[in-house]
Amino acid sequence: MKFVDEFRNTELAKVLVNRIHHNSKRHIRLMEFCGGHTVTIMKHGIRQLLPETVEMLSGPGCPVCVTAHQDLDKAIALAREPEVIIASFGDMLRVPGSYSSLQKVRADGADVRVVYSTLDALQIAKENPEKSVVFIGIGFETTAPTIAASVIQAKKEGIVNYYVLSLHKLCPPVIKALLDSGEVRLDGLICPGHVSAVIGSHPWEFAARDYGIGGVVSGFEPLDVLQSVEMLVDQLEKGEPRVEIAYRRGVRPEGNLRAQELMDTVFEPSPANWRGMGEVPESGLRLREEYQRFDAELRFDFDPGPTVEPRGCICGDILRGVKTPLECKLFRGACTPEHPVGPCMVSSEGSCASYYHYGTI
Repeated sequence: MKFVDEFRNTELAKVLVNRIHHNSKRHIRLMEFCGGHTVTIMKHGIRQLLPETVEMLSGPGCPVCVTAHQDLDKAIALAREPEVIIASFGDMLRVPGSYSSLQKVRADGADVRVVYSTLDALQIAKENPEKSVVFIGIGFETTAPTIAASVIQAKKEGIVNYYVLSLHKLCPPVIKALLDSGEVRLDGLICPGHVSAVIGSHPWEFAARDYGIGGVVSGFEPLDVLQSVEMLVDQLEKGEPRVEIAYRRGVRPEGNLRAQELMDTVFEPSPANWRGMGEVPESGLRLREEYQRFDAELRFDFDPGPTVEPRGCICGDILRGVKTPLECKLFRGACTPEHPVGPCMVSSEGSCASYYHYGTI
């Protein structure tokens, strides 16, 4: 199968691993940002293949995981509103908020529906004109253009009962915040492939320019990740940190200009709350003034109540790369995929879920 089998070739993997072992002389710390990369690294045992000089950390690259408790509580409160239909991607339903989850309120009678695209949500709005349909807009720059397109289409078609709860996150600002905090020392970044397919590689150049940190945009197969590590090792051993693209079959330096246009037409940057990071300036998206009639927060008067964080959960520390799931006292005990305490165990891209399924103790 094109672009799958080729990137799981054992002999090519051995060549890359040997190069990394041969070239890596000094200790470096690399962070993979994307949860998809974390799954690949854990599933294929990439950490075990690397030399002791290369340390891998997982970052805040799972959109479900970084959604703050108070934002989850907003979605759950909206689900309890009369005559409201909640449309959401499926991975959000089981994420626990302060007191409940979308799955639990659906069991109690709320109309919460799983959709696979914003077009599904628009169709639900057309079929239920007497009700309000609220799409829970989570995700990074990858999903924001499709949600922007749905808002434009709703305006064009005169669909007046469609709304978006915008919980979107922008990736470069949170990496900058992470570096500014000084909490984790990093030498290189494995930059997210799908996000970069939209925004390109240019937005990551601040890492090399301002922080002396290398960056490589990676695909999601084992050879993609190993190639990205090999490129970072080469950069850092030569003392020449820069931003490169290993995932050239999916990413161009300028990104997807049409997707960027859609996103910029409907949304503007705003502060956003990240789990474990707090409020990060210019790291979220809110609807621009001309599209504010589609903003669920402005349309509905609802009270999510006070935020309560789960006792003992260290998802925030894990997302910052400060700790690993193995350091959580709840891991594999009180917190499992069947009974998750925190979102990192719910999402298939969460670090805790990856460690649970593929890691060792």
